[in-house]
Amino acid sequence: MKANIKCTILLFFFAVAIEIGGTSAQSSLTCRNRPSPCFRKQVRCPNECPVAKPSDPKAEGCFPDCNSPKCETVCRGRKPNCNGLGSGCHDPRFIGRDGRVFYFHGRRDEYFSLITNPNVQINARFIGIRPAGRTRDFTWIQTLGIMFSLHAFTVEATRTERWDDAVDHLRFTFDGEPLEVPEGHLSEWKSIDKKLVVERTGSRNSVTITVEGIAEVSPNVVPVTKEDDEIHNYHIPFDDCFAHLEVQFRIFGLSPDVEGVLGRTYHPNFKTTAKPVVGGEDKYRTSSLVSPDCKLCLFSPVTVNYMVAQYNNIKQ
Repeated sequence: MKANIKCTILLFFFAVAIEIGGTSAQSSLTCRNRPSPCFRKQVRCPNECPVAKPSDPKAEGCFPDCNSPKCETVCRGRKPNCNGLGSGCHDPRFIGRDGRVFYFHGRRDEYFSLITNPNVQINARFIGIRPAGRTRDFTWIQTLGIMFSLHAFTVEATRTERWDDAVDHLRFTFDGEPLEVPEGHLSEWKSIDKKLVVERTGSRNSVTITVEGIAEVSPNVVPVTKEDDEIHNYHIPFDDCFAHLEVQFRIFGLSPDVEGVLGRTYHPNFKTTAKPVVGGEDKYRTSSLVSPDCKLCLFSPVTVNYMVAQYNNIKQ
């Protein structure tokens, strides 16, 4: 009799444990993209990725697919997918909305608008090298400047001679002030109004930057490896491993006039060309990381001069 009671009690607690670790552990997410027909709809995560922020940095998280006609959730990694739509990796290799790969080399130590829309602009600073005999720089994305509302946020891959995975190579500013995001997976920082969230997606060197209802940007710092150097003949110097950003962008509520090196591929009238290398330095060049002053730029906040001055003061 006592044995049966013990067995019953154990089965009860086992069932409760399954319930806690299974069904009830699944998250329900809400689409916060206002232009989406799924706006404010709550959707349950699938069994394959039951939570949005898994404790394992290598596990896939659950994300709402606000563009899905079914308003469903999908599983995906939380670090940039260099073969996914909206990515910019390597030297730099972009994948536009149409899924086509193209390269935009720009110029080293200059700034270019990757995405420009009335509600957001994302610029990039390129670093690079030009070996003897070449007519064009090899370039990589080293810093991003994100402008939205009356704010400017920057994320930078800091220079280092030798790559060390145990060292964090990310540096941040918000409205011209240095910003500290504690190391550690899932560690995060939020602006006072909670419109901007910076979250670590690894202990070091990987974050996701979320501007509520506007953008999600996922940068990851990597070096130029010896293998890449040998394959592409970059001639990387011994005292600089050219740490740079791999990044993937998701921008919400884009206008029909959206522009930028990557943004132009989201234009309704965009036509894919067979050219793997595109130009546009003259159209997309900006005067600084947080300046929306390129020829085709759409973003123009009232306080842009203030933001530029603050950022330049930090760099001095």
